[in-house]
Amino acid sequence: MPAPDTTPSLDLASEKDAPITREFFTHDEAPSPTDIEARKKEAALVRKLDCFVAPVMMMLMLISYLDRGNIGFAATQGMRKDIGLKGSELNTAVSVFYIFYILAEFPTSILVKRLQFNRVIPAITFCWGVVCLSTGFIHSFGALVTTRIFLGFFEGCLFPSMTLFLCNWYTREELGVRIAYLFIASALSGAFGGLIAWAILYMDGVNGWPGWRWLYILEGLITVVWAFCCVFLVPKNYETAYFLNDSEKQIMRLRAERAEAYSGGSGHYGKADIKEAAKDVKSWLHGVIQIAVVTILYGFGTFLPIIIKDGFHYSTVQAQYLVIPVNLWGAVAYAVGAYLSDRYKTRFLPLILTAPLGMIGYAILLCPVSPAVRYFATYLIATACFLCTGSNIAWLSGNCAPDGKRAASLGILLTLTNIGGVVSGQIYQSNAAPGFVLGHAWSLGCLVFAWCGWWIVRALYKKREAGKDRKLAEGGYRLAQGEMYTDREPDFRYQI
Repeated sequence: MPAPDTTPSLDLASEKDAPITREFFTHDEAPSPTDIEARKKEAALVRKLDCFVAPVMMMLMLISYLDRGNIGFAATQGMRKDIGLKGSELNTAVSVFYIFYILAEFPTSILVKRLQFNRVIPAITFCWGVVCLSTGFIHSFGALVTTRIFLGFFEGCLFPSMTLFLCNWYTREELGVRIAYLFIASALSGAFGGLIAWAILYMDGVNGWPGWRWLYILEGLITVVWAFCCVFLVPKNYETAYFLNDSEKQIMRLRAERAEAYSGGSGHYGKADIKEAAKDVKSWLHGVIQIAVVTILYGFGTFLPIIIKDGFHYSTVQAQYLVIPVNLWGAVAYAVGAYLSDRYKTRFLPLILTAPLGMIGYAILLCPVSPAVRYFATYLIATACFLCTGSNIAWLSGNCAPDGKRAASLGILLTLTNIGGVVSGQIYQSNAAPGFVLGHAWSLGCLVFAWCGWWIVRALYKKREAGKDRKLAEGGYRLAQGEMYTDREPDFRYQI
């Protein structure tokens, strides 16, 4: 398979300046392998990755959201009374999870590739599975908080690991849909969580234990079993992948070379990468926006069963199964939005068009309307919250280079992200039923804030692209000896 053509950049530097000569292409400008058969082989390889890589990550995401979100289902099944929770103690238990989640994410982003994905992912999955299982045996608020702390720390290591793992297997043009897979899985976890919680209602009293204890025990066991499966299913790299033949490994080498040439990445991260990410305003803009959209996602995902039960005045059984179609709809909406985003190579439009639907949904919840209308509003919210959260991550990830800066930028974003998790645990106070006015109003404000923020991000990217065009029109640019190539160079084109 021939290497792709590249377009040389112009360099007007003199010999004594000793510039580095670099050649780059974008996915659109450079033909992928020119021969039709080679194109078909690469497309077949991507489909194979979607069968062997993406499903493993989706299952991890689904299980992790099940294990963190089951506290909402457990609360509707009597956990608050059984362990003597008072006042806002449930909200405290929800929030403390994200404090230690935050502490784990940034160092994981920097270290996981060095420690190797095939070691880190199974280990952290096993650890949080044991913690989830142990939650089924707690008897006090202190024990609940302790398990939530450890659950938050181990799960905090997961998302950056999965995101960077996908970055090592897919090109940036392919990454939007694959990150979407993770959030589709998070939406499905709400549906499966409702289904499992509904089924476990019938285990109430088995062995003398209430149903909510079985919920934690069984979901913890599922996680531990999947951790052992991951030992065999998560490959070290494409060279050792059990599902690739020699021809496919060669295609992966060429894809890796193209990605490295374009992003300037070496696979080794250092202080310079962290510094580049920290001084780039887009890392912080996307990160602050992510605080807002994650407040919505986590508040909606964790408290939806309680909102339906206490806020809409449905029964416990109804609250368990009514969350299922809402989350399924969210998964479908996100899948369609992510596909169209990649298909038409735009990150901005899906965000700016779907966020208003969520705003309408929260506005309805703040109005004195019937429970049926309020329940309909949850579908509008689900349309926005999953897509807005995942697409914002994909937008930043695709616009960072080299790979070390991408890892550090994602680390910044994910660290800021879970400030929203802490907030989400406090805005839906259990003693605020039936209205939950604070939670709905805060979430509405977060969506408005994010919507305005994306216009600012778009203006930033447009301004930088115009500056790059001017540099190229003036006769090119040069990269001095030893200088790091980043996404600020004129031949790196932002996805907008």
